[in-house]
Amino acid sequence: MTLAELALTGDLVRPARLTVPDLLRWPQHRADVSFECATSGIQHHGFTGPRLYDVLADAGPGFDPVRRKDRLRFLIEVTGTDGHHALLSWAEIDPDFADAPVLLGVTIDGTPLDEAGPQLVLPQDRCGARHISGITAIRVDGGYRLGAAARRETLGRLGPAPSAASGQPSAAVQ
Repeated sequence: MTLAELALTGDLVRPARLTVPDLLRWPQHRADVSFECATSGIQHHGFTGPRLYDVLADAGPGFDPVRRKDRLRFLIEVTGTDGHHALLSWAEIDPDFADAPVLLGVTIDGTPLDEAGPQLVLPQDRCGARHISGITAIRVDGGYRLGAAARRETLGRLGPAPSAASGQPSAAVQ
């Protein structure tokens, strides 16, 4: 039997490659979910697995400890074997913010997912669009910049905006 692997990458102190048996090291939670699937209607499934937050927190996200809200700029991209992607914010899964019970499902309806790979389970979503089967990669990205410095950097890359009245470029405001 070949075990599916997922890669934890990005702004992490301890990136890793994990299998379903590796994910059993974290506390396991159960979620019974119902969601609308565009192709097959309403789906009902029971999943078990660790919380995404627990797995990523153990990988050591590169938060700046001096900046109290630094973790709010971190995004999480999840990719599946079929090429589907889902994007979450760190604040969605962080217990200090939304504390969404997002799981990395290692079983579905009692069936182990060792060969197929874990599934992204978002019990709070009504639509199944962010449900990802056979996760191959989870990337944590803290490169999203906030504030005036980020706006200036973006304006600098885009160049001057055209003036609405004259059609001529206007000076970028710093």
